[in-house]
Amino acid sequence: MKKITIIGFGRFGKTLYSLLCDDFEVTVYNRSMISNEETENLKIAKDLADAYKNDVIFFAVPISAFEKVISNHKKYFRPRHLLIDVLGVKSFPQKIFEKYLTGLKTQAILTHPIFGPDSADKDFSGLPIVMNRHTSSSENFIFWKNFFQRKGLRVVEMDPIEHDKMDAYSHGLTHFIGRLLKEFEMKPTPIDTLGAKRLQTVIEQTCGDSWELFSDMQHYNKFAEEMRIKLVKSYDKLSQKLLGNQANPGFVTIGIQGGRGSFNEEAILEYIKRKNIKKYIIKYLHTSKGVLKDLVTGKVDFGQFATHNSTGGMVLESIEALARYRCKIVEEFEIIISHALMIRTDAKISDITSIMTHPQVLAQCKKNLAKKYPSFEKTSGKGKLIDHALVAKKLGEKKLPKHIATMGSKILADIYGLKIAEEDLQDLKQNYTSFLIVER
Repeated sequence: MKKITIIGFGRFGKTLYSLLCDDFEVTVYNRSMISNEETENLKIAKDLADAYKNDVIFFAVPISAFEKVISNHKKYFRPRHLLIDVLGVKSFPQKIFEKYLTGLKTQAILTHPIFGPDSADKDFSGLPIVMNRHTSSSENFIFWKNFFQRKGLRVVEMDPIEHDKMDAYSHGLTHFIGRLLKEFEMKPTPIDTLGAKRLQTVIEQTCGDSWELFSDMQHYNKFAEEMRIKLVKSYDKLSQKLLGNQANPGFVTIGIQGGRGSFNEEAILEYIKRKNIKKYIIKYLHTSKGVLKDLVTGKVDFGQFATHNSTGGMVLESIEALARYRCKIVEEFEIIISHALMIRTDAKISDITSIMTHPQVLAQCKKNLAKKYPSFEKTSGKGKLIDHALVAKKLGEKKLPKHIATMGSKILADIYGLKIAEEDLQDLKQNYTSFLIVER
């Protein structure tokens, strides 16, 4: 075994060469290399046939490329060959070797050197390497186990499934945290503790590897997804623990999509009565996004917003907010709503050129508005002004021009001092809107 071949000569291929070059004549096969790069102990294979003249072949290729490499190289495999992978997962290469070596006498050993260019600089003392005999002879396995131990490596014999599960929650988790901290843009500061400095080291040791390596580690280890889900759940659990049980002790604090006089207020008051909630605080947050943002940050205990109307369909604003924030649905219920057209007290209907209200109101009154007020521009406000209750408030305060009308519950006229120009403009008399009650 004095002559070996390394397939692939990237960052880890070079580290592997450093481990082997003092004891073996090493041939490297890498399509991007040319023969004039040869050194005293390094030979560049001219082609695959040349690469497979040696008996021992190490595969230092990306995990995602491994099956294609084995498939393309299969015609060169001989009974004398011993194939050794160094991938960061073990069940996957085991499956690939079993798939392509069936019927051949070619042997294979599974290994995972748990170190890289950033942790091994020609000093391999104490670094771990996982080994599994797989289809190799006892003699071949013992030879390489003894060799790795002589080089100072700590050999751990392990079943591929056991390795992948353990690795996902160790090596895979560390790399995920390192990438997460980089994405977070954690930077050194003059007051860093030893722990903070160690986190910086984690970033340096994990983010020096290619994105391809990181992605492959996460996708080709079937336990990695389970690890990430558990990590997210742990984050959520810890965050909720910090927020506490109630935003305002002694009161149930509920954030709603609308303002005073909105259908959201009508709906939440009905819910509060039905649930016999005695002490409560209603926060008028005007948008579904505002409701869910305050919910996940602990400023309210429950949230409420509209999700669907029998005429207008899905409330897009709420769907977009639900896609952005995590929450738990407590209850869905519906109420019948009707829409009135309202104007400022100093305005006449002949002054009106525009109706500003929530897109859902316009959708629910589309046919009647087209029939009765075809010349009026139909618009929705930006930001919090998407809430027609807030539009009504601004009209009553004369902070919106008098050529603008709004639509919604007729109670808005009483609250904000507006005139009702017409009632019951919804296209359906039985106009139902569904609402969600949600919690963290």
